[in-house]
Amino acid sequence: MSEQTNPLWNHFIRAVQEEVKPALGCTEPISLALACATAAELLPGKVTKIEAWVSPNLMKNGLGVTVPGTGMVGLPIAAALGATGGHAQAGLEVLKGASTEALAQAKALLNTGKVQVKLQEPCDEILYSRACVYAGDASAMVTIAGGHTRIVEILCQGETRFILDEQPQNADSDPLAVLSHATLLQIIEFVEQVPFEAIRFILQAAQLNDALSREGLSGNWGLHIGATLHKQRSRGWVAQDVGSDIVIRTSAASDARMGGAVLPAMSNSGSGNQGITATLPVVVVAEHIQADDEKLARALMLSHLSAIYIHYQLPRLSALCAATTAGMGSAAGMAWLMGGGYQTISMAISSMIGDVSGMICDGASNSCAMKVSTSVASAWKAVMMALDDTAVTGNEGIVAHNVEQSIANLCALACRSMQATDKQIIEIMASKV
Repeated sequence: MSEQTNPLWNHFIRAVQEEVKPALGCTEPISLALACATAAELLPGKVTKIEAWVSPNLMKNGLGVTVPGTGMVGLPIAAALGATGGHAQAGLEVLKGASTEALAQAKALLNTGKVQVKLQEPCDEILYSRACVYAGDASAMVTIAGGHTRIVEILCQGETRFILDEQPQNADSDPLAVLSHATLLQIIEFVEQVPFEAIRFILQAAQLNDALSREGLSGNWGLHIGATLHKQRSRGWVAQDVGSDIVIRTSAASDARMGGAVLPAMSNSGSGNQGITATLPVVVVAEHIQADDEKLARALMLSHLSAIYIHYQLPRLSALCAATTAGMGSAAGMAWLMGGGYQTISMAISSMIGDVSGMICDGASNSCAMKVSTSVASAWKAVMMALDDTAVTGNEGIVAHNVEQSIANLCALACRSMQATDKQIIEIMASKV
């Protein structure tokens, strides 16, 4: 897209390209798998031992989640399979194509006690994993910090092979920093005016996450919430309408993802569930109104960009369940598809902040699909209210009289007071191990 069109739009597109990517499996254990895969590629022989250290938040999101293609839960199997069969160049899809032989080797390492994953304390980074992989006497260590795929150091046989020397990015050239200083109105104007060809790529989100949803409905994945609600609908206990379609198809995708299906999700802000939540409600509404590809792409761009805009004000991982903020993005996309403008979208987001702002994140697990279903149900309810010109007002709770301040108030809770909540959650979860 030409710089002459609108320089701000280029930043918006780059922000989406950076934050909306395919990911196979929950991204926290996958981050550790990537560290292990990167280390293993430096070694001359068969992996014999793995030692790893992770931040408390990464541990929280890795304790209870199924690793794709393994049928097993937790960080040790992610580390082991990353080392024996991971593809380091694949990023968040590091475990894609891991062979049955690699899985057998990974399980053998686990069964013989050769995989240890420990808590890194103290740890200043929210997202942190360090893996030391051995092949006999040879060893390599890789550290990832500050992002799921952000490798900051590589050591081989004790010698430094790589240290990230990242120059501070100028705020005027960092797309996320630019986005953080934009307004929701500017995002909507961009979505409505940007050339279709410049954003056509976002349609891949619909393709990937819809395939994951179909898998969730056809298999017995996770808590099979989507499949259960679909079954109960055929019995007459759930209504056959757009609202139930949104909840069923979105939760089914999360079921499959958290249950270990070997299909990628299109993630948002480093999270597959956020990507699912920002995508499928918009897809369902677009199908219902028979929107063409261009209208769907613009609505998906609004949803994903709004979700990034909100989430950028949060810690990368926190005690606040970010399915709620991704749901605010999908509320924007749905409202726009149904003819709503800035005021309608603002009202829908404000109502969601008044509704689901207290939902905690207690780690990645099958129950994430419950939170996803709650978030998208809230989004649909908020859109229905906004289209009827009603919403939670600035006189109530943490909601303010303008949407940007409402978002800032919500994010202030996660950045400050909910830090103590996060520590308490991690303590509770650690005591169960």
